[in-house]
Amino acid sequence: MDAKSEDIKADTSKELNSTEQQSYSKPSRPFLVAEAVVKILENLGVEYAFGVSGGAIAPLWAALHQSSIQMLHFRHEAGAAFAATEAYFASDRPVVVFATTGPGITNVLTGLLAARWEGAKVILVSASTSAPQRGRWAIQETSRYTMPSGGIFTSGSIFHYATTLESSNELPEISRRLALGLAQPGGFVAHLSIPTNIQTSSLNISLPEVNLSRGMATVTQETIAECAQLLSEGSFAIWLGFGARGAAKEIRQLAERTGAAVMCSPRGKGIFPEDHPQFVGVTGFGGHESVLRYMHEQRPRRVLVLGTRLGEFTSFWNPLMVPCQGFVHVDIDPEIPGTAYPCAKTFAIQSDVGVFVKALLKYFPHSSGISKILPVPIFNRHAMKPRIGSPVRPELLMNVIQQVIVDGSNALVMAESGNSFAWVIHLLQFSTPNRYRISNGFGSMGHFVTGVVGAALARKSKAVAIVGDGAMLMNSEVNTAVKYQVPAVWIVLNDGRYNICQQGMAYLGFNDADATIPQADFVKIAQGMGAEGIRVERESDVKAALEKAIAANSPFVVDVIIDPTQIPPSESRNQSLILQGATNY
Repeated sequence: MDAKSEDIKADTSKELNSTEQQSYSKPSRPFLVAEAVVKILENLGVEYAFGVSGGAIAPLWAALHQSSIQMLHFRHEAGAAFAATEAYFASDRPVVVFATTGPGITNVLTGLLAARWEGAKVILVSASTSAPQRGRWAIQETSRYTMPSGGIFTSGSIFHYATTLESSNELPEISRRLALGLAQPGGFVAHLSIPTNIQTSSLNISLPEVNLSRGMATVTQETIAECAQLLSEGSFAIWLGFGARGAAKEIRQLAERTGAAVMCSPRGKGIFPEDHPQFVGVTGFGGHESVLRYMHEQRPRRVLVLGTRLGEFTSFWNPLMVPCQGFVHVDIDPEIPGTAYPCAKTFAIQSDVGVFVKALLKYFPHSSGISKILPVPIFNRHAMKPRIGSPVRPELLMNVIQQVIVDGSNALVMAESGNSFAWVIHLLQFSTPNRYRISNGFGSMGHFVTGVVGAALARKSKAVAIVGDGAMLMNSEVNTAVKYQVPAVWIVLNDGRYNICQQGMAYLGFNDADATIPQADFVKIAQGMGAEGIRVERESDVKAALEKAIAANSPFVVDVIIDPTQIPPSESRNQSLILQGATNY
């Protein structure tokens, strides 16, 4: 949803050194298409490639090994895609996912759909069956005879750009399209499918130099002036989303100069300090009642929306969130403003959030000196004393995570779908941006039990995933982290069930649903794969365990036996499901 504040230049050929240039005219052996594709990826700024190998992609896999791109061989293609997505957000550089034919491609799709929903820049490079073998029951045949082409091998709802390379003559245009996509603001997910025989064919053309530059989408001074006038007519609030993360400094200046209240989406935590007196809370799933109280008691004239879709997870389409005179909605995607609340008055602005706020600040050069909002307590963080016995209360665990990890380190904190991110959204507080990640759009289980590996790798420092036992059993990449000695930490909320499902079903009136799972010992599992781990059964042991994990130099699993009877702040989601008809009452 956001865009970079500077132009992006993609040069797909000029970095070839003299030796490589000679290989075109007097090669000791032919320069292969697979090698040319990898060189294109290098010149597009790719540093990491995540995937799973296979025979059909062997030539490209070998070429990647001989390149400057760091290869990460994962245990499952979906995990590789999730890790690639988080490596992108940690590094702000495009990443590659590689997969072989058949199940390699279908396995990776969930992670790539999540990448698109999140707004990442990811290029999938996959293999397909060579033309002479198509339709003849080749092993893992991937062709129009065996797989749907629409959506997987063509541009559409999964990929912004997708094509199958059938001749090296297509490489210049493919290179240009990839560079254009990566230069555009917002996310870009592409798929380049290469038949095995084409990978080893000779490159019979030179790759032309492609220099591409894209300016940031912005608006006229007249529109900025009109927006400033609208916001000056009365009190207004600022509603932040993940797409505003690149403009944290400017947004804080705007809020403090105008005295505006600030609230954020579940993905937008930390962009504006959550301990700031003008912050009124998180909206939507796991959010704070203080936001609704503010909107009811101090209802602003307008709300300035920056970089959020205002979808179900962020707003639950609650009519109380509509201000008296409607929204001023800024987004890089022109289709977003007005979509969540089609009946609300909306002044839509297509712009990069950072560019817009910088321009708007010129109309508010000085602080008003007086906050226009009354204090709104978000919630009281109760000092909880460890109780004797077990299991561990999630609230106490979050309190200690706040102390040891959020406040006591610079680690990135990531929360898995389910009860994990309900507790995290509601209870953890972040005062700086880029310290926190959730994925609530596609909401895939397994996103962060695997994505934590990519994030820790790309940021070259500690990343901590707070996950449920169900997700940890589904698709974790602890073994991959061990191989590459990535400093990832998993804090497992182990309650022996898919608890958000179990509790949610009971809330909806389906009392006979069984979402329990045999309780696993994740320390033994981690140690069996070469990682360190510690099991926590008593609240008095939580702090020491987290301190040990955050100090570790290798992959570390903290297996916390959680009280399954504690209800997380997920009632708004269940109420939304009831309104949609998912109830037994």
